[in-house]
Amino acid sequence: MTEGMLSGPLAGWNPRPVESTERIAVEPAVALSGLFDCPPPVTGAGDRLPPLWQWVYFLDRPAQRDLGPDGHPASGPFMPPIPHRRRMFAGGRLDCVAPIRVGEEVTRRGELVGWKVKQGRTGELLFVTVRYTFTQAGTLLATEEQDLVYRSNTPGPAGSPSSQPSPRAGTRGDASQADQADEWRIGLRADLVLLFRFSALTYNAHRIHYDAEYATSVEGHAGVVVHGPLLALLCLELPRRFAPGRDISRLSFRARSPLYAGQPFRVTGGPVGGGCEMRVTAPGGASAMTATARFAS
Repeated sequence: MTEGMLSGPLAGWNPRPVESTERIAVEPAVALSGLFDCPPPVTGAGDRLPPLWQWVYFLDRPAQRDLGPDGHPASGPFMPPIPHRRRMFAGGRLDCVAPIRVGEEVTRRGELVGWKVKQGRTGELLFVTVRYTFTQAGTLLATEEQDLVYRSNTPGPAGSPSSQPSPRAGTRGDASQADQADEWRIGLRADLVLLFRFSALTYNAHRIHYDAEYATSVEGHAGVVVHGPLLALLCLELPRRFAPGRDISRLSFRARSPLYAGQPFRVTGGPVGGGCEMRVTAPGGASAMTATARFAS
C-alpha cells in the first residue's frame, strides 16, 4: 500500500464479511424496466434476472440518523474511515455462473478485496474493491466486484467547490468515431425525474444525484451527476435488446468521466468476437462509461 495521509486512518481497517438473504421478488425488476420504458424481462417465479439487475435487491436501508452529510451512511462495513469522505463509482466486473431467478432465496456475501492509496492530479485517492458472491442453496450463481474511489476533502466555504476528479479521464474523438460504426444504439437524456426514480429504486441518498447546490458547491461537479450504475445498466440494455437469447457470462465496465443531468448522450455498441463492446458517449465525444461482455458458449 502506498503511504500517505489517507493511509493513517486506514491502518487496521479490515472489515468482516457480511451476508444477507433475500427472496427475489418480481416487483423491483418490473420497476426498473419502467425506468427504461421497456417491457419487464421477468413476470413471475422462475424468470431470470438480467445481469446487474441484482442492484435493485439486497439494499442497505440505514436510519436517517445514520447518514453522513453527503447522504451516504456515515459508517458501515465497507465505508473507509477517512474524514470528509467523497465517493465515486469507478466500475466493476461480473461473472455469471448460473441465473438469479425470481422466487428463489438468494444469499449475497460481501467482503473487502483490498484497498490502495494512489496519488491523483488533485491529491490522494483511495481505491477500494468489494466482492459480492451470490449463492442459492449453496450453489454459486454469480460473483461481482465493485471498484470505488474515495478522497478526503477539507470542507471549504460555501460556493468554493472542491476539485473533484473523475475516476478516469474521458477520451475524445475515438469514441465518436466508433459510434458511427456501432450496430446498436440508444439515445437518451437523463433528466432529474429519471435520476430521482433510480435513486429511489436503489435507495441511494448520495446528494450529488439530486441536490445541485451540494453537487456543485461542495463536491465540485458541474451539475447533478448521473449515477454510474445507471450508465452500466444502460450499456447492458444493448445486448439485451439487440441480441436476445445471448446470455452474458462475463462483464466488465469502467466509469471514464462524469455525465450530468440534462445532457444528451448515446449508448452504443455492437458484437465483437465472442461478445460485445458498449460505451456511453457524452456531448463532445467523451466516453462516460465503457463496457465489454463475453457471451456464454
